[in-house]
Amino acid sequence: MQHDVTARSCPASPPDPQPDRPGKPVPANIAQILHILRVLLRYGDHLVATLEHRAAARGFSTIAQWFGTANVAVILAHLCRGIRRAVALERVLLARAARGRDLEVAQPRPGGAGSQPQPEDQAGTAQAAASEPDAPRTAKLRSLRTNPHEPLDLSHIPTVEELEAEARRRPVGRVIADICRDLGVAPGLCAGGFWNDIFHALISYSGNLAGFCGEMRRREVLFEKELDKRPALGWPEQGREAVRRVLGFFIGEELVDPYAGMAMAGLPGAAAAASRPP
Repeated sequence: MQHDVTARSCPASPPDPQPDRPGKPVPANIAQILHILRVLLRYGDHLVATLEHRAAARGFSTIAQWFGTANVAVILAHLCRGIRRAVALERVLLARAARGRDLEVAQPRPGGAGSQPQPEDQAGTAQAAASEPDAPRTAKLRSLRTNPHEPLDLSHIPTVEELEAEARRRPVGRVIADICRDLGVAPGLCAGGFWNDIFHALISYSGNLAGFCGEMRRREVLFEKELDKRPALGWPEQGREAVRRVLGFFIGEELVDPYAGMAMAGLPGAAAAASRPP
C-alpha cells in the first residue's frame, strides 16, 4: 500500500486494503492495530476537510478542547502530524507482517511499572539506529519539532520517513497514544467499542495510559485558560448527545459530513500546504 506524501502535505488516508494473498494472512495482532490506524486515519482526514466549517460552528469547543486550543492553524498542524504518524506506523507494521512476524503482548515489569518496548527486537533496533544517516542530528531535530510546550506549526512537522524511523524504535502503544493526542481523540468522542480497542492497544503494547490521560487533562486546563480570554468560543458541551450533535458521529462509527457540498474558502495561515493530493 503506497501513500502519496509530499514534504509539506498531509497524506490521504489509505484506501481499503487489498485482499490478502492465499496462505499469507496478516497476523492477528497486527491486523487489529491496522484496523485502529485506518479508523484514525479516516477521522483525521475528515477533520482536516471539515475543520474550517467546524471552527465557525456552534459547539467547536467540544472538539477543540482536546487540542488545548481553538487556534485552527495549530490544530491543523497536529492533525497533519497525527496522520503522518499513523501512516508511518502502518508502514512499519505492514513490513513486519510481510516478514511473518506478529506483535507480542508486552509483559508488565515486576511491580507494575510498565513494560519493555518491543516494536522490534533489540538487535533490529540497534541495526536500524546504525543505518540511519546522521541519526543524532535527526533525533535532535525531531525533539525540537515535537516539543509539547511550543505551539506546533506546519513548518515544523517531521516527515513520514522520520516518523517511520521513530516508530521502529518505540513501543506500538506509545505511538498510538501520540497519534490519538495529535488527532484530539478522547474517550468521550469515541464509540464505546472503538475506545475499548484503543485502550487494549495501549495496555497490551507498552502504551503509557496514565501519561495519555494526564496530557489530555492538561489540554483541558489550557483550553479553559484560553476561554477566559475568548469567552465567545463557548464552553465545551457535555454528554454523548452533545458530542453526536457537534461531531455528527462517534469515532469508530460511519463518518457523517454535515458540510458536504459547501465551498471551502481556505484555512488560515499555512493550511493551504496541507491540501490533499488527488
